[in-house]
Amino acid sequence: MKNKVQLGLLLLIAGNLFSALYDVSIKWLPSDTNATTFLLVRQITSIFMLVPLWLWVGKPQPERWGIHIFRANIGALGALGLVIGLMALPLASVSALFYTAPLMIMVLGYLFLKERVTPGQWWCAVLGMVGVLFILKPGSMAWAGGAVLFSALTFSICQLSLRKVSFNDHPILPLMLYNLLALPLVVLMAGIQGLAGLSWQLLIVALASNVCLLVYHWFCVLAYRQAQAGEIAIAEYSGLLFIVFMGWLLFDEWLDNLAWLGAALVVLPSILLPQVKKLRQHFRVKTDDTTAVTD
Repeated sequence: MKNKVQLGLLLLIAGNLFSALYDVSIKWLPSDTNATTFLLVRQITSIFMLVPLWLWVGKPQPERWGIHIFRANIGALGALGLVIGLMALPLASVSALFYTAPLMIMVLGYLFLKERVTPGQWWCAVLGMVGVLFILKPGSMAWAGGAVLFSALTFSICQLSLRKVSFNDHPILPLMLYNLLALPLVVLMAGIQGLAGLSWQLLIVALASNVCLLVYHWFCVLAYRQAQAGEIAIAEYSGLLFIVFMGWLLFDEWLDNLAWLGAALVVLPSILLPQVKKLRQHFRVKTDDTTAVTD
């Protein structure tokens, strides 16, 4: 079990590097492109990229269509929220907000999957929500900040729902159906907002972002099959480090002091809590050994 948890953590860290690269790619969208146009192009190109792989592995079929339909459509809504945030806000601010998702995964895992949550983890969730307020500076980020938080919520739901996907499903299926089954909804959203900024640059960005996103989802499918969500969700925070560094390196973006405090409240409690638990267990074992010797 311990080896599976470690493997799950490593897979999520690797996946989050590609997730950070996906966020970076959206920053290079043409200025006249809207969020739904990009999302539509990305969905269509991802399907064309995945269908040959699906054919190559023997055209596997899912055991449960319902969970794939649910994941695809709620994921499309969340993807739209994230793109809106990335197009309107600094990369580091979006990422700091989005990385409330591991806390949401923990809470939703407790509510719907009956996974165990300790008092310390509940305190992490409370401090994380306080951190969100510091990052948002209520009113300053308006709808874009709310869209990112909504995206984090839908992301958390999608990650947890991977636990309900049949273990017998080939890993290519969640990836392909995640894009294919959401296409009608994305077409509808694009029709409502209207197509804008179609260009070769948009296509190139969509293809690059697809590669990053599909690799990320592949790692997630593998990771969440290894262990419970609450045991490995902390690895999602590694993406915050990747994205803050890339935002600084590529776009000269940085968090202000108040936002850094908020990000620390979101991230540090969940990172430090397992270390505190290990120290307590270590001292408890030493105390028990000392007592045994004394007796």
